[in-house]
Amino acid sequence: MRRACLALCLALAAGPALAQSIEGTWQVGNGETVTYAQCAEGFCSTIDSGSFAGGSVGAMRPANGRYEGTVRDPESGKTYEGHATVEGNVLTLTGCVAKIFCRSQTWTR
Repeated sequence: MRRACLALCLALAAGPALAQSIEGTWQVGNGETVTYAQCAEGFCSTIDSGSFAGGSVGAMRPANGRYEGTVRDPESGKTYEGHATVEGNVLTLTGCVAKIFCRSQTWTR
């Protein structure tokens, strides 16, 4: 019982898990690439290739073991509330309308 309590106390004292770095270049499903780099908002994106090159798909900041911020659809120009998770070489980017209707994309390094 003491070991379980000690393990729980140590886990709580460690605080929230740090998100893996979103920084770097990611390949989107259609083969185009997007780069996230540090900026005033946290991490800003730049579309590197394709018909929307030079544009952005939003900005993210670390929060609660993941990234939270905005996701922009370059085709429609609409911006959504969103979040991202990074697990190894896989980034899952999710944009939501009213936190209910969400759509995700999975990108790779």
